[in-house]
Amino acid sequence: MTDDISRWPLPWVRALLEPAILGVLSSGPGHGYAVAASLEAAGLGRLKGGSLYPVLARLEERGDVTTTWTPGESGPGRRSYTLTEQGRARLADDLAALRDLQATLVRLATKGER
Repeated sequence: MTDDISRWPLPWVRALLEPAILGVLSSGPGHGYAVAASLEAAGLGRLKGGSLYPVLARLEERGDVTTTWTPGESGPGRRSYTLTEQGRARLADDLAALRDLQATLVRLATKGER
């Protein structure tokens, strides 16, 4: 999935790739390479296309993102991904669920410390 080491265990990155991509696209449209670069800069490691593009396709199928094709000036064209209102709502729901999970994990981990 990645060419270099991420800040977090790879299973965590895989499990949270969809909300991470939605988060990247929440700041504006981007093509696959830009999404991958943003995820790498955030510490998720360098994603291979075989990991990133199937997730982007799944998000498009669900209606969380839309795509447009931009012809290339000096090479092949590329697909640009834009977050939809449904995708924004899904991101908000996912973030709320992750905050709840985090609180639960903290409670479990600190139960014995009281």
